[in-house]
Amino acid sequence: MAQDRPLLGILLMLGFCVLAPLGDAVAKILGQLVPLCQLLLVRFGIQALLLIPVVAATNRPWRMRRRTFNLMIIRTVLHIIGIGAMFTALRFLPLADAVAIAFVMPFLMLLLGKFVLDEEVGLRRILACVVGFVGTLMVIQPSFAEVGLPALLPLVVAVVFSLFMLVTRQIAKETDPISLQAVSGTMASLMILPFLLIGPHINMPETAIVWTDTSTTAMLLFIGALGTLAHLLMTWSLRYAPSATLAPMQYLEIPFATLIGWIIFSDLPNGLAAIGICVTMAAGLYIVFRERAMSRIASATPQPPVPDSHAAG
Repeated sequence: MAQDRPLLGILLMLGFCVLAPLGDAVAKILGQLVPLCQLLLVRFGIQALLLIPVVAATNRPWRMRRRTFNLMIIRTVLHIIGIGAMFTALRFLPLADAVAIAFVMPFLMLLLGKFVLDEEVGLRRILACVVGFVGTLMVIQPSFAEVGLPALLPLVVAVVFSLFMLVTRQIAKETDPISLQAVSGTMASLMILPFLLIGPHINMPETAIVWTDTSTTAMLLFIGALGTLAHLLMTWSLRYAPSATLAPMQYLEIPFATLIGWIIFSDLPNGLAAIGICVTMAAGLYIVFRERAMSRIASATPQPPVPDSHAAG
């Protein structure tokens, strides 16, 4: 069974943790060269072009119930907003800072689970959320002092992707993951295309289309393929290892982002931001391991017998 191969799952998640910040680094370069809507269209369009043939060749299911289809529309809109906000943030912020601030998302997911899904969340995990938020503010503070409001964009990313994950939870069991990505890429492309068509007629630079040289075109193709592959690696990793095993590994994305940012852009977080990154990672990892411990306790607790309805009568 797939669950019996945790090492493969870990290696796939490791691949995601490298490719995701590498894709962000390419987006940071392209953000200075290509308008946002054009960049988003290529990102999602390549996802659709790569995965639709896979769905067709493997006879994967793609039809959805009306409720699932409606949720897919909401999910796609959130996906566009989240990636658009991240791409915009990367124009202003160092790569590691933007990624670290966005990692407030696990704390938001925990709180949304408590207040929206009525999941049980203990005091320790709530306190860890508070500590994680403090760490995030430590990362934001120097960036905010330097660039102003754009430093808050990764917080927008975190909020949007927290909602994105909540919607994904609602449809994940009803859809094949590759079909979901293919449909999502197609939907997103169709949603973005009208903005590019009206771009020449309105004074909005981010909806314009620019002709790109060979190297920029190559980077555009690369970011589309990279984003698609990264998300597939994450999806496949969950087939081979439980989420409790993989969740701590996702925090490797922050040091990889730091390393890639240093190699490509010569950017390193300053003292306060570096401390904030460490605090955020520590709080996030505490929540991950606390969740795992609570799951083990719950699974080890014997359940009360269910009364026999016939005997009760």
